[in-house]
This record gives sequence, structure tokens and C-alpha cells, in this order.
Amino acid sequence: MKYGLLTYDENNRFFNVGDNIQSLAAKQFLPKVDAYVNREKLADYKGPKLKLIMNGWFTHNIHNWVPSEDILPVFVSFHMNNTAAPGMLSDKGITYLKKHEPIGCRDQFTADTLKAKGIDAYFTGCLTLTLDSYKVDDSLRDDKVYIVDPLYSYPRPEKIFYNVKATVRNILNGTAFQLSKKKKHLKKFISDELLNSAEFINQEPPSNTYTDEEKFEMAEILLKKYAKAKLVITSRIHCALPCLALGTPVIFVNGFDSFVDSCRFDGILELFNRIDINSKTGEFTSNFDLKGKIDKNTIIKNLEKHHDLANALKNKIGNFIKR
Repeated sequence: MKYGLLTYDENNRFFNVGDNIQSLAAKQFLPKVDAYVNREKLADYKGPKLKLIMNGWFTHNIHNWVPSEDILPVFVSFHMNNTAAPGMLSDKGITYLKKHEPIGCRDQFTADTLKAKGIDAYFTGCLTLTLDSYKVDDSLRDDKVYIVDPLYSYPRPEKIFYNVKATVRNILNGTAFQLSKKKKHLKKFISDELLNSAEFINQEPPSNTYTDEEKFEMAEILLKKYAKAKLVITSRIHCALPCLALGTPVIFVNGFDSFVDSCRFDGILELFNRIDINSKTGEFTSNFDLKGKIDKNTIIKNLEKHHDLANALKNKIGNFIKR
């Protein structure tokens, strides 16, 4: 049997390292990788029958849906964005998904959308919850605090500057963070000292000139950073969800007003220690006992609600690989 792995290349302006993190979550279950298949060109695949884990965000290219008959899929952690659903749920699309049901969905919104079309679907959570294979012993943890793409959906008049001599290994590290609406909001619950001392990371580098090998290397580097971190503060689910698997304390900063963004979180937000922000006023609430502001001495424990989801995903993928 041949095995495939999803890759991502939809535009030249940027790419999302979180996509590659999701593929690393799939890769850990595969005996080997025989082919890399572009998520946006699944209908174009021609070759030997290929087992493919269909996890992640679908799709930018609704005109290239449905996947080739040469692809043997298992649907887990599948997200159909509300922008793509009308095109993907054509008669042809519904027939395809019914052929491969039950469809395991990353969020409850996707499961409900598919069920409304008569497709057998259920909530699985995200495959990145199984990335405990990257976990390290707590004795190896350092004192690093990472702030990863906080409130990245906000308007961005500010610039995040990068080391002029940036390489694959440091392109992700922001070295300055200008005063802006975003920072004003962050300052309400993060101490100035921590904002100045934490390492800022951008999981969406502003270019797409990298090879698949370099993108996967970036994803590996980030997972290894997060595995050793003292604390991670982020608005990226594909930073926060892996942190749960890694046992790394994480706080999810939720300031998303658009349904395009928020539909992705249905059923997932409950897994996190979370700060919810009104993007207009900056007013916030937390679902944990936040005393004062988050600083370098803040100690927080994850909610540990993800384990049943992770174990069910491991069993589902294990059975798919064996058969």
C-alpha cells in the first residue's frame, strides 16, 4: 500500500506553518510517505492507490473538489469552512462524502453542516492533539515564554520586523512589535515586562518562497520550541492544540469576530484556558483565575480535557493504516 501526505501551496504571498504542523500530526502515523499531495489539487492526483489522512482546513479551490478516485481517504479532523461549504456540498460533493462516511470533523460546525445534508458526521477535535510524540521530559523545560500571533485577525497597520539575515531557522522570530490597537489590548492582561521579554513568533511568514522540506523543518522547529516552553500565549489553534498534546501550559487569546474564523472553533475553545476579548473595546474575560496580569511568574495548568479526543483519533488512524 502507498501512503500520501498533504502539502499546501495556494498562493505566493504567505503560507501557514500551522498547516504543516497538521501534516506532521498525520505523518507520525504513516509507515512511510510515498507521495506529497497538494490540498488544493486533490482531484488532479493520478497514480497508484494512495491512503491519505484528510485532516485540516478545506478548501481554497472548491473547483478542484472532489478528490481523485485514486485517493483512499480517511476523514478525521476535517474542517469545511463556511466560505467553501456551498461549493463543496454540491450533489457531487455530497455523494463523495457519503461514500466515505462517517466523516470525522475537527469542529462541531463542520459536523452540523454535514449532518444537515444527510451525511454521517461527528466531532473528533484536531489531529494535532496527538502530537505528544514530540513531548519532552519536564526537566528539559526552559524559562521561555512565547507569544504566537496574538490577535492576528486584527487590522495590521503595524509591521512585525524580522532579522535582516533571517534563515529558515529564525524567519519565524519577530524582533519588534510596534505600538498598535493590538498591543494596547494585549497590555490590558499581559505585563509590560513580559511583552518586552517574551519571544514573538509568526506562524504565517509573509512570503511563500520555501520548499516543502523547509516548511516542514519550520514546523518541526516550532514544535520543539513549544515542547520546552514555560508558557505559550497564542491566538493560533495550531499552536495552542499542539501545546495541549505537549503538556505545555498555554493560554488561548480569542478575539475573533468574523464567523469565517469563529466557525473553526466550535467545540475546540472549551479545551483551553482562554481569554476572550471584545475587539472594539478591548474588554476581556477569562475562564480561569487570572490574578492581575500574565507575567513571567504566572503558573497555569492546562484543563486536560483533550485526552479522550486524542486517544479516539489514534485508534481511528491506527485502524485505517492496518486495514
